[in-house]
Amino acid sequence: MASITRREEADFVVVGSGASGAAVTWSLAEGGFNVVCLEQGPWINPKYYATNSPDWQYLQRTKWDYSPNVRKLPQDYPVNDENSQIKVVMYNAVGGSTIHWTAHVPRFHPSDFRVKSLDGVAEDWPISYFELEPYYDLNDKMMGCSGINGDPANPPRSPRQMPPIPLGHDGERMARAFDELGWHWWPSDSHVNSIDYKGRKACNFCGPVGLNCERGARASTDITYIPDATKLGAEIRPNSTIYEIVSDPKGKVRGVNYFTEQGVAEFQPAKGVVVAANGIGTPRILLHSKSESHPTGLANSSGMVGKNLMFHVYAGANGLLNDLPTPTYQGPQALIIMSQEFYETDPSRGFKRGYTFQIGRGQGPAATAIGNAPWGAKHHEEFERNFGKNFGLGAIGDDLPEEINRVELDPKLTDRYGIPAPKVIYRVGDNSKKMLAHAVKQAEKVLNKAGATNITRNPLSTNTGWHLMGTARMGEDPSRSVVDNYGQAHDVDNLFIVDGSVFVTGGGVNPTPTIQALALRTADYIRHKRTDLKS
Repeated sequence: MASITRREEADFVVVGSGASGAAVTWSLAEGGFNVVCLEQGPWINPKYYATNSPDWQYLQRTKWDYSPNVRKLPQDYPVNDENSQIKVVMYNAVGGSTIHWTAHVPRFHPSDFRVKSLDGVAEDWPISYFELEPYYDLNDKMMGCSGINGDPANPPRSPRQMPPIPLGHDGERMARAFDELGWHWWPSDSHVNSIDYKGRKACNFCGPVGLNCERGARASTDITYIPDATKLGAEIRPNSTIYEIVSDPKGKVRGVNYFTEQGVAEFQPAKGVVVAANGIGTPRILLHSKSESHPTGLANSSGMVGKNLMFHVYAGANGLLNDLPTPTYQGPQALIIMSQEFYETDPSRGFKRGYTFQIGRGQGPAATAIGNAPWGAKHHEEFERNFGKNFGLGAIGDDLPEEINRVELDPKLTDRYGIPAPKVIYRVGDNSKKMLAHAVKQAEKVLNKAGATNITRNPLSTNTGWHLMGTARMGEDPSRSVVDNYGQAHDVDNLFIVDGSVFVTGGGVNPTPTIQALALRTADYIRHKRTDLKS
C-alpha cells in the first residue's frame, strides 16, 4: 500500500473497544502502558440513542438493527452468512456490541471449563473457573452488577454492587411456576443499575434497555471502562477500519494498518497488539494479515484460525399472560429470572451439557404489530390480543464446537475499502438439536403452569448470532489452538487475543462477563509479565 502515514509508536494498539477491548485498554493504561485503541465505529452521543427518537421501534429495524447486513452503515462490513443456519449480529461503535445488548451477565459454571473431562466432548479449557473468579469480580465492580447471593446452581461469590432488578408481576408469576414444578430459578445478574451507581442513574423500568439508555442505567463500555481509560491517558481513535496487522520477517507484530474516516491509510506502530474484534472480526483480520512469516494468516500455523465457530443455540416457547396488573413490556427485556434446572449433563436426556432458561418480556407497539400480529383483516384483533400480554421463555443452549463451523474470507464480497468480508459456514449440530427439542417441551410445561394461553413453540431462533465464540481458541497444544491460557498467540509472543474467539466451549449462558474477565486476566499478565513491551 503506497504512501501510508506513520503515527507515533505506542506500547500497545488495541483493536476494538467493545466488551473486551475497552477492559484491556483501561487495565493497560492503569498499568502505565501507552495505549491506542482503534475502533471501527463512531462515538455515539447518548442524545441520539434510538430510544430518544419517537420512532425508535422503527429504527430498531433499520439503522439500529442488530444485523450489519440490515443496517449497512458506513462503519459496518457485510457478512456472508448464506451458508449459516444462524445469522450474525453485532454492532460497530465505541462500546462495540455493548451499545446493543440487554446486559444479562450470568457467569460460566466450573463444569464449563472441564467439558471433556466430565462429559467426553469438546476440549477442556487450560484454566479453571476459580482462576477467573477475581477478574469476574473486578469486572462487576467496573460495570456495576445487580444481583443477590445464594444461588444454589453456582459457587458462592462476592456480594454484588446493587440489589437485583425487581422481578415485576410477570417475573413473579414465572417464579411461582418454577416453584410449583420444583425447578431451580434465581434473579438474573445484570449490568443494569437497580440503584444509582458511579454517577449513573437507576433503571426506571421503561423497557427498551436493549437499545441503550440515556440515563446510563444499563452499563456499556463507552460509559464505564472507556472514560476511566481516557483519564489514564489512553487514546480512543474511532472510525478506524483495520486493514491488516503488520508483522516483520521474524514473525513479530509491529503495528496495524488502518483507514481513517476520510479513507486515508495510516500505520499505527506498537510494541504489542491486542485484538478484540469479536469471534467473526478477529479471524477475518488474522486471515487477511498474511505475510512471508505468516503465509496462512497471522497466528495460524495450526490452521485453527476461523475454525470451531460457536453461536448459542436458542429455542423456547411464547404465550400470553392475560391477567397481570402491568403490561409485559414494562421493565428490562431479558433481566428478570433465569433457571438452570437443565444446565448440567444428565445422561437420561440423550444429549451432553445443557441450557439456561431466560425470561423475556414482551415488546412495544411497533414490534408487536410487526412480529405478533400478521397483516390482514384480523391485524387489529391480533394486536389487541398480544399487546402488553405476550411473554417468552427462551433456552440458551451450550453450542459445542465443531471444526466444520467456521469463518473464512469471502472470495468476492468486500467492505467499502475492498477488504474481504467474512464468510460464515455454520450448521446446528445433532447434540444441539436434541437439546433444543428438550428445552421446547420444558418451556411449554412452565408456561402452562404459569397460566399462559395461546402458547406457541419456537424450535430454533435464527437471527440470534450475537454470541460469537471459538474461532481463535486457547489451549496448551499449539497444533490445536491459537493462543495460550493468557490469550498470547502461540506463534507471535507480542500478539494477544481477548474476545470471544478464544473460547474453548460456549457454556449455556451469555458470554460477555466471561469475555471481560478473560480480557482483564490477559491485561494483568501483560502488566506483570510483559514489561518488556512497556516504554
